[in-house]
Amino acid sequence: MYAEFFSGLDQDPADELATSFEESHHEMVVLKNIRFHSICEHHLLPFHGTAHIGYVPNGKVAGLSKFARALDVLARRPQLQERLTTQFVDVIFKTLQPEGVSAILSAEHMCMTIRGVEKPDSKIVTSASRGTFRTQATAKQDFLVMLGDI
Repeated sequence: MYAEFFSGLDQDPADELATSFEESHHEMVVLKNIRFHSICEHHLLPFHGTAHIGYVPNGKVAGLSKFARALDVLARRPQLQERLTTQFVDVIFKTLQPEGVSAILSAEHMCMTIRGVEKPDSKIVTSASRGTFRTQATAKQDFLVMLGDI
């Protein structure tokens, strides 16, 4: 069971994004509601939720399933949600070299819901941005508008 839960330790998420396609599209692409699950490295309890990602290609795009696979590789490690968010954005930015990338992860942590404060339905929301999403407020705002009501 633990070999399956932590199978991402022996994988490189960049491998999932290595196959890309030349494309002159330079407008934002948004993927919403990518389900993920991971194990909190502090409590060894699961957390699960959804990821939303936006990126502006810079001459190459990846197959959409590749983003979900890269996220799965990272999530299948003992993790912190904050680190998972940063690693996800960093691997996309480094591998695809887009003009910009941003991600928002929202997750329910069992360490918050079944022990300790026992607050079911509470969510932790994290975000990370690189490139134009970090330097241009309008890019980040456009991303949030495209997400709508998440």
